[in-house]
Amino acid sequence: MRALLIHNRYQERGGEDGVFEAEQALLRRCGHEVLTIEFDNHAIPASPSPVQAARLAAGTVWSRAAARRVARAVAEHRPEVVHIHNTFPLASPSVYRAARSAGAAVVQTLHNFRLVCPNALLYRDGHVCEACVGARVPLPGVRHACYHGSRAQTGVIAAMLAVHRARGTYRREVDRYIALTDAARRVFIAGGLPAEKIALKPNFLDPAPEPAAGPGDHFLFAGRIAEYKGVHLLPRAWAKLAAPPPLRIAGDGPELAALQASTRGLRAVQVLGRVSRDEVLAELRGARALIFPSLWYEAFPLTIVEAFACGRPVIASRHGAMAELIEDGRTGLLFTPGDADDLAAKVAWAWEHPAEMQRMGAAARAEFEAKYTAERNYAMLMEIYAQAIEERKRSR
Repeated sequence: MRALLIHNRYQERGGEDGVFEAEQALLRRCGHEVLTIEFDNHAIPASPSPVQAARLAAGTVWSRAAARRVARAVAEHRPEVVHIHNTFPLASPSVYRAARSAGAAVVQTLHNFRLVCPNALLYRDGHVCEACVGARVPLPGVRHACYHGSRAQTGVIAAMLAVHRARGTYRREVDRYIALTDAARRVFIAGGLPAEKIALKPNFLDPAPEPAAGPGDHFLFAGRIAEYKGVHLLPRAWAKLAAPPPLRIAGDGPELAALQASTRGLRAVQVLGRVSRDEVLAELRGARALIFPSLWYEAFPLTIVEAFACGRPVIASRHGAMAELIEDGRTGLLFTPGDADDLAAKVAWAWEHPAEMQRMGAAARAEFEAKYTAERNYAMLMEIYAQAIEERKRSR
């Protein structure tokens, strides 16, 4: 099979980039001919002129240059499948039409909630928000300036969504969507995507680390240091513990300075800052559990899969992807989102019950081996590609 993979990279590397690279490597390792087209947001000027800003806005809705680039690649290489990971903002939804018109089946992975929410998070002002889900024009997002605090920038995304909903782009020009969790799939169906076109496939981890031994001697948070990740709950929860266990916080982001200030009086808490992926895995192997207090639903938190692979349970918010990936009492513990008291109670229990946490860790590793390996993921991906190709044939 020949496949063309398309991805628009953000200025700050994230999980979507890692999945794009991992699936690309997996397909090549399995003998497929893989071509790639990448767009990079570093090409966007830091302070665009009015003319540049207008061009970027128009290109976000429909990029003729991106469409021509994709059409040429499909015409030249004749891939059976064009698999798109991200189109925002430089590729634009124009690449769907370009790929399909040239004869390829089109697959889109739904890495975030951009197709139903202008800021892609379903999160606003400290709480989950679904005000734009199902709206023909996402005006609540514009009203609240949900993207970068700017009504103008949010308006561009709202225009993109409204235009392509009206012209049927999302219904007709994508043969298969990939949702990463069933919880996310339900949101996209409520947002108007055709249910019969949304397949379910999680992300995967390859190569898998060896599972750790022993109960672990600290707790770990690893991720972006941002408000919507619930990181501010950590010092509040630790301050409530009579005998707080060691907590290590790995990551960087806009709330790092505030977090460092709020943890200065907590001797058990150590803020590591940015660390490499190998260092994160080493921290996980030595941890009692991963703490995952995210306030937004998450699309698919790969850090949870990394914890499972290391044989470590996860203490996480009871909603969204976390409530689906973690079985409370078997592969981890769930607490009420945003509730520092409940989080503190779960942490105290986990610290006082090392044997039970080790049993959960073993169950988490078994969950990883059953659902999140490269081999399992490859079989699911091939099935989705076959469905997309059949859908493209029927539409002809």
